[in-house]
Amino acid sequence: MTDLSETPAVPPTDYGGDERLGLFIAGGLLLLFGFGVAVILNLFLHLSAPSGGSVLGPWRITSTMGPYAWAILAFGLVTGIVGAALIALGRETAPGALVLPGYPY
Repeated sequence: MTDLSETPAVPPTDYGGDERLGLFIAGGLLLLFGFGVAVILNLFLHLSAPSGGSVLGPWRITSTMGPYAWAILAFGLVTGIVGAALIALGRETAPGALVLPGYPY
């Protein structure tokens, strides 16, 4: 006879993976899409637009940056900073499985 209160419902599994991989992927995606697209592509489009402007899909891009372009630029800078912080956190974290403090393993 087995005491069910002493047996876990799902046996613990250790996949042996490195939990830092998620930090590196998230940080890299934030840097790529946030900083790369929102800042670099935004500035490139405005610098390369002719004085009369050009139309790209539903957007009209002129050589001056309006409030929407400044908001995208600020969003890209913030996501770039968060992405860099996630990559730095991943580099500082010890390799191996994620262990929550105070939780008995």
